Amino acid sequence: QYSAVDTNPLSVYIMQPIWNKIIKIVPLWIAPNLLTFSGFLMILFNYFLISFYDWDYTASGTSPGLVPTWVWLFSAFTTFCAYALDSIDGKHARRTQSSTPLGELFDHGLDSWATSIFVLSFFSVCSRDNGKTGVSVYTMYIYLSIVLFNFMCSHWEKYNTGVLFLPWGYDISQVVLIAAYLLTGTVGVEVWQKPLLFGYYITDILVILLIGFSLFLSFPQTLYNIHRAHLKKTLKNDSLYEGLLPLVSPLLLFVLLTVWVVLSPSNILAKQPRLFLWMVGVAFSNVICKVIICQMSSTRPELFHWFLFPLALVVYAAVSGLLGCMEEAVLGAFTALLTAAHVHYGVCVGRQLSEHLNIYIFSLKKRVQE
Repeated sequence: QYSAVDTNPLSVYIMQPIWNKIIKIVPLWIAPNLLTFSGFLMILFNYFLISFYDWDYTASGTSPGLVPTWVWLFSAFTTFCAYALDSIDGKHARRTQSSTPLGELFDHGLDSWATSIFVLSFFSVCSRDNGKTGVSVYTMYIYLSIVLFNFMCSHWEKYNTGVLFLPWGYDISQVVLIAAYLLTGTVGVEVWQKPLLFGYYITDILVILLIGFSLFLSFPQTLYNIHRAHLKKTLKNDSLYEGLLPLVSPLLLFVLLTVWVVLSPSNILAKQPRLFLWMVGVAFSNVICKVIICQMSSTRPELFHWFLFPLALVVYAAVSGLLGCMEEAVLGAFTALLTAAHVHYGVCVGRQLSEHLNIYIFSLKKRVQE
């Protein structure tokens, strides 16, 4: 039984009334998963479009920028559409009486991947540090890690409480992203290259807000909700070990990736920031998907995720100098294999649930019993 709580004023009083109006124009024959997947494809297409013009995150560091204006405006449009589709898919499922565990997994599984893609697309707006403006690749890595950690905490919280307390940061981040794209498209990239307040740039302020929001609001709220469930004796897991188990693999993943970033002989993050950060997003998404499935099925998550072992070997070979000049090539190959494995995993789980529940993924028709 899916249970979620949304207390964000922005969502409750502003966005939800908008979604309630939009949902009325969606035909009843459309499957909710089709809405979810369409939104994800728009995010993915937008990411690859920006990557085409700005592979190494330097395009916005020039004035005027090398990314065409229409790309930023298109980014605002696709972000809003994806935000809307992700917000109405659950409403549409209840409206068509087609809510299933497959839909929950499909929604949150794609969200776990889309979270990193949103962030990686945004980095092209503020650009890479050029000595005067922009953010360093290390700040990008930390920024992405914090966002993914917040997403992970939401589902770790649900693993322990059985209730998904929707994070306030989601709606706020979507509105900020849309505003950032519109601002860049109408004013130009120059707006990110000028101090806004007390010598701080917009990017500095956003990073400070993100860290402050995570440390003083999001994570403490997660701990409070778990503590409250403990007092009410409604925790899904009685032992501390069981409760903390889902955090082991994400923390080890972060440690291994950070070791690679800090000790890389060729400074791999600086050489291939987009490729490395993409790999980070895919890896975290796969770990989080496993946690979501364990939470939904009331099963114990594995202590060590399978790809921690090949990742550890790659990191060791890289930082020890064994890879030498092949480090970038190995990163590319490892990223491609990890992405393919993640897609294969999603397809297999989706097909298994589809067959088990006797439903189609992208259709409201029932399967014919064999």
